[in-house]
Amino acid sequence: MAQTKVPENPAYRVPPTTAPSSRPPLERMLRIHQILQAGGYPNATSLAREIEVSAKTIHRDIEFMRDRMSLPLEYNHAHHGFAYTAEVNAFPTMQITEGEIFALVVAEKALQQYRGTSFEKPLLSAIKKMEQALPDTISLNLADIAQTISFRTRAAPILNLKIFDVLARAVSQRQQLELHYRKPGQKAEPRIIDPYHLANINGEWFLFAFDHARKDIRTFAPARIQSLSPTGKTFERAQKFSLEKRLRDSFGVHSGEGEFEVVIRFNARAADYIREKKWHPSQTLRDLKDGGAELTLKLSSLAEVQRWVLSWGGDAEVLKPAELIESVRAAARKILKPA
Repeated sequence: MAQTKVPENPAYRVPPTTAPSSRPPLERMLRIHQILQAGGYPNATSLAREIEVSAKTIHRDIEFMRDRMSLPLEYNHAHHGFAYTAEVNAFPTMQITEGEIFALVVAEKALQQYRGTSFEKPLLSAIKKMEQALPDTISLNLADIAQTISFRTRAAPILNLKIFDVLARAVSQRQQLELHYRKPGQKAEPRIIDPYHLANINGEWFLFAFDHARKDIRTFAPARIQSLSPTGKTFERAQKFSLEKRLRDSFGVHSGEGEFEVVIRFNARAADYIREKKWHPSQTLRDLKDGGAELTLKLSSLAEVQRWVLSWGGDAEVLKPAELIESVRAAARKILKPA
């Protein structure tokens, strides 16, 4: 990496920057490196005055540079100051390309869905540390990127952040929970669960947990949890649990015991949209002569694909199975039923 040039000055002093005294550790150490490169045998007191930190902080930084960065840095007793004992051509800081920093900014934008959750602080902290470690030679206008990339969602999930934080902690620490859970259209009921996994699927959060009353894994929507508290017990996650296997034949988060071959025909107006996405791992797509497309899926449940078919209005036609044809037809009748 190209080094920042410093003036040849036997007194080793480099014009101070306008950075505050709370500058990041890596920035401090890079500053120490620049002063050492200028010569003059600076000591901890002069470095502390130059960088506007305590002498104790300087000692910690120098120890880190010597022991962790393997820089040939020693205290010279004859000159009462620090110096490199060998030539240092480059400071061992992070090497990163403009493409990588661009990706970093995109990742930060993607964190919008985690705002307010217990994941926000550690994620932003990690990104901040990476940004602080970037070399000064990166010439990329981050403000321009911020104006050209954003993430939007049609219907952002509403989360009770206190409940979500308890869930996240219980999953990571394997704490058993007692909660009051309300299914759509029903009254809340008590449940004892072992929370296995929190997943964000298509922009919505879901909890996969072992339900003690039902003796099986169940899927819970955090927004439907009215209250919860740890029972004081811990649990061991079942080794056979695999979210990937559980959702392999699901069209979303609902998995069933059935085996269905689903065939849906899309007209030419909708076919291009269908071709642009991977809707399911099992999908096969056949182009039709009229410009349409025929999508085939292997699913274990029909509930979610039924709602998806209805969202396409008259641009989609179910060819099989018979159960899905009938459920779509019944739902369409209800939509058209006069009040």
